[in-house]
Amino acid sequence: MGMIGRMREDVAAARLRDPAARSGVELVLLYPGLHAIWWHRVWHRLWRRDIRLLARAGSQISRLLTGIEIHPGAKIGRRFFIDHGMGVVIGETAELGDDVMLYHGVTLGGRTRDATGKRHPTLSNGVVVGAGAKILGPITVGANTVIGANAVVTKDAPSESILVGVPAKARRRSDHDDFSDLRVVSDYSI
Repeated sequence: MGMIGRMREDVAAARLRDPAARSGVELVLLYPGLHAIWWHRVWHRLWRRDIRLLARAGSQISRLLTGIEIHPGAKIGRRFFIDHGMGVVIGETAELGDDVMLYHGVTLGGRTRDATGKRHPTLSNGVVVGAGAKILGPITVGANTVIGANAVVTKDAPSESILVGVPAKARRRSDHDDFSDLRVVSDYSI
């Protein structure tokens, strides 16, 4: 899929996830989350080709224009969407799967390096991260997990779970989950 095809896919994903979006034109012109990911793809390509100073400089210009900081080394999957993106930070070794969604103020931050040199989190496919959440260190968040607003996640999390609190605790999602009751129902601690 070419660049224009990926951009169309991004716009379709944004329309699906944001009920306030009125048209594709509005999304293309006014959504900084889309602008940030589009610029990231350019800077990431330069980063992979070892044109790192230009990639870093470009990512800082993108941050200035969008309020969203994505390190050019971060690996981001398809149909990624940032809603109300101001203050989002995505670190250098972060990896995001397909269909990931972040709200404003989310940090995918670093801690100590693991044996591979990775220091930022991996979010598997379908992860949704609420406003202000902090996911820190070289951890993995399993597929289709929802992380509540302002949660602090510092340990691996299973797929199909809901994480809330400081430190975050997890419970399994159910097919009938309406997210109105996010209480912890297990002793699994993140």
